[in-house]
Amino acid sequence: MLLAPAIVYICLLVGLPFALAVLLSLTDSSAGSLDFSFVGLANFVSVMHSEGFLRALRNTLVFTVVSQLAVILFGNVLARALLKPFRGRGLVRFMILMPWAAPISLATLGWLWIFDSTFSVINWLLKVAGYLGPGEWYYWLGDPVLGMIAIVTVHVWRLLPFSTVILLAGLTSIPAEIHEAADIDGAGPVAKAFRITLPMMMPILTVALLFGVVFTFTDMTVVYLLTRGGPYNSTHVLASLAFQEGVLGGDVGRGAAIAIFLLPVLFGMAALMLRASRRAEIT
Repeated sequence: MLLAPAIVYICLLVGLPFALAVLLSLTDSSAGSLDFSFVGLANFVSVMHSEGFLRALRNTLVFTVVSQLAVILFGNVLARALLKPFRGRGLVRFMILMPWAAPISLATLGWLWIFDSTFSVINWLLKVAGYLGPGEWYYWLGDPVLGMIAIVTVHVWRLLPFSTVILLAGLTSIPAEIHEAADIDGAGPVAKAFRITLPMMMPILTVALLFGVVFTFTDMTVVYLLTRGGPYNSTHVLASLAFQEGVLGGDVGRGAAIAIFLLPVLFGMAALMLRASRRAEIT
């Protein structure tokens, strides 16, 4: 009885949309029409032979791996820095949380100005520093490689506070007596990091990485607001491509197939991470 509200919530707001997406991916349904017929796996076969889908799949993997490595690395550095007492630590913690609390749509407008082809503050700083010569200029959102760098940068900036808070909570949960005993035994910083901190932080790291991967795989906000998949659909990820094909293009069945294409991979990745986390807890 106590679990019933949560179960109903999950079934209505998660289970039904998911079942509908799977159903639509097996049909040739289109926007504005109630007529459809089942086509089986034809939509999946079609998108797998599409050059735009393969590029979006590659971008999604690069986007996820690079951004999560950066988030975990920088989040660990920030968490360790915020663990030490210093004057103004509360204010610094509050400022670090601002990117996570700020609406991404408003924040991306600021990033659009930062990466603007004419008024980019990055380009002007590079020019003042002498890195860019006469006639040299970076068109951040007009180049496929620079566009992906801009997308990864904004996404890391957005998720870094979330990862920092989780890692900071994990670091504060490690008893101080363990580090004191290690100091008495003569363990150095490297030994303590790999033999104490990392094993005890593994469950927390797994949770942070799992949530980060899920958020990144399913996120289209940064891509759509920054580049809209351009130039020439070269910066699309699967989520933004699914929106373009299914909503803007009206091919609902194809868009649904793209949206749930990596679902088995996500399920498998989540199972492996949770299994590794349980083993770390037992150890």
